[in-house]
Amino acid sequence: MAATQETTDRLTAILEKVRALGPTLRERALAAERAGRHSDETIADLDATGAFDIGSPAEFGGYELTVRQQLDVVSEVSKWDGSSGWTVWAGASTNWIPAGSGARVVEEVYGPPWVGPRVAGSSHFPASRGRARRVEGGWIISGGPWTFGSDALWAPFTNLGCIADDGEGPYLVGVQVPRDELRFLDDWQVAGMRATGSVSLMLAKDELLVPDYRGVDFRHISAGTLDNGLKGSLWRAPTLGWAFSLMAGMSIGIAQGTLERFLERSAGRPIRGTTYKNQLEAPSTHLMLAEVHAKIQSATLMTRANAEETDRLGELAAAGTPADPDYMQMFSARVLVETAFAAKACAEAIELLQRNSGSTAIMESEPIQRAWRDARVITLHGALNLEALSENYGRLMAGAQPHKVAGITTLDRFAPAPPNRVG
Repeated sequence: MAATQETTDRLTAILEKVRALGPTLRERALAAERAGRHSDETIADLDATGAFDIGSPAEFGGYELTVRQQLDVVSEVSKWDGSSGWTVWAGASTNWIPAGSGARVVEEVYGPPWVGPRVAGSSHFPASRGRARRVEGGWIISGGPWTFGSDALWAPFTNLGCIADDGEGPYLVGVQVPRDELRFLDDWQVAGMRATGSVSLMLAKDELLVPDYRGVDFRHISAGTLDNGLKGSLWRAPTLGWAFSLMAGMSIGIAQGTLERFLERSAGRPIRGTTYKNQLEAPSTHLMLAEVHAKIQSATLMTRANAEETDRLGELAAAGTPADPDYMQMFSARVLVETAFAAKACAEAIELLQRNSGSTAIMESEPIQRAWRDARVITLHGALNLEALSENYGRLMAGAQPHKVAGITTLDRFAPAPPNRVG
């Protein structure tokens, strides 16, 4: 999807609003951490910037920015507060799940007016405790809990990962469930990203009957084989390129914000044990800042390149000339490993800044310590196992096949999808 003057103007307007809101997000961050969730006021304020519409379909009033443009928004929000950045990232980067579920789900998710993120997803991995059983006209959903439900507290629907078995072996089903059919557990007591409220979910009752169209074999969602009625090339872009370029944008934004905060608080601050009265005049600070810059810049350049390539591949697919499946698999593996590397590099940059910020940087009121924790949480995301991702990409580089795993990060998504069993 190529940027147009219209999307460029929208991006500019959104970024201006986010920058104006930024100091308020930072001011509210401590209270939100202690509450374990953003306030409804913060969700409404973020919504008013347009941040929750950056990846929503134009057909339903969404801004439908390019992935490269969405990256700038996620980074800017994250610069002010990591948890706010995560909430915007989760809302933007998972739009491909309802879009991959077909036109009726798209209509339900994006049709009605809504304040806050439109999309949430939970437990899209083979280890999901959710179960789906096919019945006439629909599915019986049971089990749980579904963990790490980012944005579920504020989204109209959450897509739950469920395991089904029709007699030919287990497979993953994505099930779109209305928020009033869910129960939210108070179990988000974590080291970082505390205000995201990424709680675990249970069904409001032991079982739930959902209509057939709301339960979709996840292989169809991953492959984008169902008609969703959407015209833009964004909906043909590689989903891993979309989701994980934006994820790296979180790490980059948090690191950029931490660097700005370090420079602000270090001016005129003495270095204990030395004669330096201003930390910013010390050679040790200059060397450290150059290393921080190199880590953030390398992450930024890789991530921008991946976002731009994601847009280009979406345009090719929309034009009826999709890239070769082998290249698509290689690109998806590359995005994953480079996102994990970017997260690691940015976390290391923040640790350098935190270590050189003195003992006052451990205070709850100091954004640097929050950034330090938030950035490390990103590196621990289940999809960012750097060693496993490195092995998979290295296998492809060496001419071997990667490990075949089910779920949201499968690299086997370019093989033909199974026959569509969705009514």
